[in-house]
Amino acid sequence: MSGDQKKTTHIPVLLREVIEQLDLSPGLVVVDGTVGAGGHSQHILRKIGKEGILIGLDRDEMMLNFAKEKLQLEKSSVGQWHLKQASYAELPRVLDELQLKSIDRILLDLGLSSDQLGDVERGFGFESSGELDLRFDTRSGVPAWKLLETLSESELSEILEVYGEERFSHRIAAQIVRQRKSAPIRMAVDLTKAVHEAVPHKALTSARKNPATRVFQALRIAANKELEQLQTMLETVLPQVLKPGGRAAIISFHSLEDRLVKQAFKNQAIWKRLTQKPIVGTQAEQRVNPRCRTAKLRVAIKT
Repeated sequence: MSGDQKKTTHIPVLLREVIEQLDLSPGLVVVDGTVGAGGHSQHILRKIGKEGILIGLDRDEMMLNFAKEKLQLEKSSVGQWHLKQASYAELPRVLDELQLKSIDRILLDLGLSSDQLGDVERGFGFESSGELDLRFDTRSGVPAWKLLETLSESELSEILEVYGEERFSHRIAAQIVRQRKSAPIRMAVDLTKAVHEAVPHKALTSARKNPATRVFQALRIAANKELEQLQTMLETVLPQVLKPGGRAAIISFHSLEDRLVKQAFKNQAIWKRLTQKPIVGTQAEQRVNPRCRTAKLRVAIKT
């Protein structure tokens, strides 16, 4: 379903903190590498003014449609903005297309959007009636249901353990292999059912969130090659495209991503850390926007 057929429900996390830490001023070239529904970008545009340039990237066409609607509301008072369907790891190519050599600021919000969770066609939500795809860009890669159909039990277990930090990875992988012999796991509800059958009853009843949460996370990361994309960004792209004195702000939502960001920003030959500890949401924001509870913002300046 395209962005002009429904309204975004997504609330940008840590908005005040992000705008403050980016230290924006008129005329800057800013990249929102995960533009989503445009919540952060809308405020960035206002700060960089008519002389500024905003580049918004997202792998998800649906989210770009949302962002376009939001940014068009700002067009009378702001400068250039460009939206591109691309991964942030492809930023050098996008800059070449726009005839830009470097940038002043970059923001990455690595979380899943509320709009994506609500998109029944790709299976992001546990109760989704759509096919278990989980790809942001359905033009490339392999859908999650295909991974469940073709990977061995040990390969599935490793994905769940490494990408989901799932303590019952072996049990769940074994259940998936058993279940697919009689019926393919093609829908989100099929996978949720397999997880609930594999997890011990005590863990099911005591769980504070859906026991399938880490499994969906792991498969989504695998289907989109998210950690490989982030590593490429941190190790190669950012040092290449960010001007000396430029700022990078990155919001992560689970320990795997946060660990990579923290490690990269420790490299004093490239970065000066502005956040020794990550910035987290206030209690007030966490009450209003539950997604903020696990958000961690780290910021560094390119030396």
